[in-house]
Amino acid sequence: MTSMRLVIRPEVADAVAQRRPVVALESTLIAHGLPWPLNLETAFTAEAAVRAEGAVPATIAVLNGQPTVGLCENELQELARAETVVKASRRDLAAAIAKKQTASTTVAATMTLAHLAGIRLFATGGIGGAHRQTHPWDISADLIELARTPVTVVCAGVKSILDIPRTLEILETQGVPVVGFGTDQFPAFFVQSSGEPITARVDTAGEAAALIQAHWALGGGGIVLAQPVEEHTALDPNEFMHALSEAEQQAMGVGVRGKELTPFLLNRLAEITEGQTLRANHALVIANARLAAQVAREFARL
Repeated sequence: MTSMRLVIRPEVADAVAQRRPVVALESTLIAHGLPWPLNLETAFTAEAAVRAEGAVPATIAVLNGQPTVGLCENELQELARAETVVKASRRDLAAAIAKKQTASTTVAATMTLAHLAGIRLFATGGIGGAHRQTHPWDISADLIELARTPVTVVCAGVKSILDIPRTLEILETQGVPVVGFGTDQFPAFFVQSSGEPITARVDTAGEAAALIQAHWALGGGGIVLAQPVEEHTALDPNEFMHALSEAEQQAMGVGVRGKELTPFLLNRLAEITEGQTLRANHALVIANARLAAQVAREFARL
């Protein structure tokens, strides 16, 4: 029989036990989201941004069947270079553990393991959501995980390739607060704004921490804290939609669907925009890690 042992590295375990700020970071970005060596540079810089704000970074993955919270430098390097890493959402964690696989964790899987480790703040690039009309039944497990797991996800909204209005409707139905940081409109990952209004806004890390505390005092689950990508790295909305349309047509032409669709579209967008989406992705991940650390610090004070 396979037993599951959650490995929490000493620095992370000590910080959680002492109620000091900790920020979880996902590993799918490293293994599947960005090319070498930008993936490793982004991972290192995001962890450094968390530390600079006085919090402990905890990158999460499954290593040879062991769910691990707080990867070391060598493990980040191996994950960034590896070519046979499984991409694990929540549904895939048990299989990865039982088969002793090495797996990167998506937003849903990272939330699950972060919660088990006692970590309440998590920084990522963008959450998953409902796909556009080409694949209307493809809805990310991230949305369901947000409904049931009390972890705050700091992000740049949902990925711009998705159906954002539908995604926001699903989050509302699931009772997930969608909070804008310094904005009244929902960010769209590579693009600063989706044009969709959001119902709650905070302008400081302290305000965010107070809202988080109130939501969890009411027995709530996850929270989306969304800040826009910085203007100087954001893509022009019209240029992005043109590139996305081209990428979607290519995906339909080769029959890509399911969990392979998002990475395919992101790879094609990087090529079509001559790397602009990669630069934006790198910048927004680091900015989100920094904000998550600031909020974690304020939450720890509460």
